[in-house]
Amino acid sequence: MTTETIETDAGTARVTWHPATTKARLVLAVSHGAGGGIEARDLRALAAVLPGHGVTVALVEQPWRVAGRKVAPAPKTLDVGWRGVWPALAGTGLPVISGGRSEGARVACRTASELKAAAVLALSFPLHPPGKPEKSRADELLGAGVPTLVVQGGNDPFGKPEEFPAGTYELVEVPYGDHGFAVPKRAGTTQDEALTVITDAVVRWTGSLG
Repeated sequence: MTTETIETDAGTARVTWHPATTKARLVLAVSHGAGGGIEARDLRALAAVLPGHGVTVALVEQPWRVAGRKVAPAPKTLDVGWRGVWPALAGTGLPVISGGRSEGARVACRTASELKAAAVLALSFPLHPPGKPEKSRADELLGAGVPTLVVQGGNDPFGKPEEFPAGTYELVEVPYGDHGFAVPKRAGTTQDEALTVITDAVVRWTGSLG
């Protein structure tokens, strides 16, 4: 694992690299949401599992997070930060999957075509604000323009799997999971099993990308 800082027009970003432990085929670049960092359970799980399957995982911290601010900036500024990191991601010479959780997933979708991402991984895509399904962000997801995998908690208040519109993307449900993929103790599955649903789905999907 190595860490590097990258200067962007939105400030200093940080990338923590988890190199593939077998012959590298892809880079999976994933950023955090508006309320947390790369310590999120799903991002940690992907960084632990994917390198063993030929996928280098790059955990990207947006400039606002590196600077210690608690509130994410406007979407346009998040996109600027992501664009600024992209040359370092693409510099590996490998196809890059643009990914993120929550707000980071929106950034990945909005910029995928422009940055020529190989695919998009959207973890806990915030389809709408909680309790406001009329404020849909489906156009961002549907407009990604590249192969897309959505991994969504079954009880995510930002959009349950059944609320998602038809599209060419693939959607995998994490039973009982909330927006952070936490599952209640009374659920018929454990937290570790929920994380395995995520990592198994991403391993299978990345394997299908060629």
